[in-house]
Amino acid sequence: MKINKHILITFVACIILGVPWLINKYPQSMNFIDGVFYYVNNNYAAVFLNKSITVNDLHNKYGAVADGNPKVRILIVPGHEPDFGGTEYKNLKERDLNVELAKKLEEFLKRNDHYEAIIARDNKSWNTDLENYFTNNWKDIIAFFKQRKENMIHLVNSGEVKKATNGVKHNAAPQNVALRLYGINKWVNENKVDIAIHIHFNDYPRSGDSSAGKYSGLSIYVPERQYSNSTTTRVIAEAVFNRLSKYNAVSNLPKEENGVNEDQDLIAIGSYNTLDAPSMLIEYGYIYEPQFADAEVRDAIFKDLAFQTYLGLQDFFGGPNDVSVAYDTLMLPYDWKDTLKKNGTNNNKDVLALQTALLLEGVYPGDGKTKNDCPITGKFGACTAEAVSQYQKKYGITGESGVAGSKTLRSLNGEYSLNIR
Repeated sequence: MKINKHILITFVACIILGVPWLINKYPQSMNFIDGVFYYVNNNYAAVFLNKSITVNDLHNKYGAVADGNPKVRILIVPGHEPDFGGTEYKNLKERDLNVELAKKLEEFLKRNDHYEAIIARDNKSWNTDLENYFTNNWKDIIAFFKQRKENMIHLVNSGEVKKATNGVKHNAAPQNVALRLYGINKWVNENKVDIAIHIHFNDYPRSGDSSAGKYSGLSIYVPERQYSNSTTTRVIAEAVFNRLSKYNAVSNLPKEENGVNEDQDLIAIGSYNTLDAPSMLIEYGYIYEPQFADAEVRDAIFKDLAFQTYLGLQDFFGGPNDVSVAYDTLMLPYDWKDTLKKNGTNNNKDVLALQTALLLEGVYPGDGKTKNDCPITGKFGACTAEAVSQYQKKYGITGESGVAGSKTLRSLNGEYSLNIR
């Protein structure tokens, strides 16, 4: 039977108005209240019948680390299996790229004593704790999944939860792969993990593994707002997104343009409300994007993506930052020495730093262009040449016409050089 909307509103109002009196009169009533409705910061509500950690809980835990409380435990999950799954493009395998980026994020987190970073797998196997958990608790994992699924179906059928059907469609995982993901969720619930971050690269149907697709950019998936871990996840995800989107394009796939996207079906972020802790899935871009093709450029890009993710976590949790940098990107500061020009034999790192500096100057991408049109790639093409021309006009540099020659480099070094900072 579907619950009348007006009855539901009246019921919620009674709870909000009556809770202070009820708790004061009957302290034991908290057990009931916890199981009925839970409201937290930033106007997001979760209506599933179990209590989850709140934004304040996480902030308080982090601030109390110095007093001997546990560190903030972050599980980093490179998407897919060690030797199976994920999209491919030419010689690139997503499952390997996920590990490559995950390890860089792990390195930043491990430098900071306030975090405990746990990486779920490498290219060969799951970490020992998870592998043993899968082996020893497989039947319990299946029972856990079935129970949560049944609960979800009941809530949808009763009208207490609305089934979300307007999001991006995702490929279904094979049964054993799906159960391992539910197993990770169960392990997170039982092992005091404060946040899980799943690392992926996106794809779109293409004519073959050697063909590029038409979409580009990053996106972050968070639990749909009715889930009990939705509030904390969204707040943290928005902090990470604000960092990542400064230098990187946001997905232009329809229904992903918001950057931070709710989803009810992705297992990694708590399908069937299987997660208590916040959990986000970050698609760091589409696998066929040009900045991921060259190994040297990819290494620099991945390091900066990991750094931006780390800074986003720091923005949420606060506390000291052990990484001393002059900018909020690892591409700068930089010393340029050699002339850079379109189709020239340019040093990739020179161009990466140039494109980043031009972006901070507000001239990259050029007029009418977006970061999807002109990603930071380490390649000096038409987008970079146009931005250099705009930079030259901005500072009255003449005689170099879209080429980063001696006068342009002198100007850039005057602002962004290692010797300046």
